[in-house]
Amino acid sequence: MSLRKLEDRQQITELIYRYCRAVDRIDVELGCSVWHEDGTAEVKGFYSGGARGFIEKVCANHRALLGLSHQISNVIIELDGARAQSESYVTATLRVRDGERTKQITVWSRYIDRWSRRGGRWGIDERVTLRDFDEIREVVPLSPP
Repeated sequence: MSLRKLEDRQQITELIYRYCRAVDRIDVELGCSVWHEDGTAEVKGFYSGGARGFIEKVCANHRALLGLSHQISNVIIELDGARAQSESYVTATLRVRDGERTKQITVWSRYIDRWSRRGGRWGIDERVTLRDFDEIREVVPLSPP
């Protein structure tokens, strides 16, 4: 594999990680930096449209949570010059208050991304998030939020 391809794979992988950091830290600008300005996002039943609107909506929803964490695995990237496609598994764990109870929501999904390198910078052109399964359960936190 060429050095260029290794660099491209690493840059794309890091951007996938940065997205998780952005939504976990509720950092709209960092989240938007993962996409190209005209990029789109689609999550069935939640959002379909421009990337900035998506990031703003996600971050607004996350502000109401007690805590959250996104974990990425199984990143597969197919490169084609200045274009790429990737699939990543994501496990999102969210904590919410329900009266006096604390509940944990866990969602297992896949990010299906189309990428392009423009002006030397990789960015998402289109992300489709596919939810595989989820659960909600009451938990007893070891420490207060």
